[in-house]
Amino acid sequence: MPQFRLSEAARLLGVSDDTVRRWVDAGLIPAGTDASGRKVVEGADLAAFAKKQATEMTDPTGVGRSARNQFVGLVTEVIADRVMAQVEMQCGPHRVVSLMSTEAVEELGLEPGVLAVAVVKSTHVVIETPGGRS
Repeated sequence: MPQFRLSEAARLLGVSDDTVRRWVDAGLIPAGTDASGRKVVEGADLAAFAKKQATEMTDPTGVGRSARNQFVGLVTEVIADRVMAQVEMQCGPHRVVSLMSTEAVEELGLEPGVLAVAVVKSTHVVIETPGGRS
């Protein structure tokens, strides 16, 4: 089972090392020590904590949909030519990029600062792990 040093856990959670230390001290994240005596968190414990702590911004559209991957955020950049456009959004810590017609960008009024929802429905999602274990 993978283990993460507290500094690694902090980077994965998007918080400071001190915040993770406080969570460990408060018993919110179980931690042990590795062979070198450093505090570590088991990967499964970190994943469970991350899932419990995750907060999503409520979808402001109120639309029901079958797609389960929805990212609410702000449009940060639009690059468009006469036919196609690239729209970038910042959804929490995640950058989402979409290619669409310039006509769709104009109809939706997409420009930097606009609140939008990126909806992802895909049967092909690539998942990779560091070190390329197979």
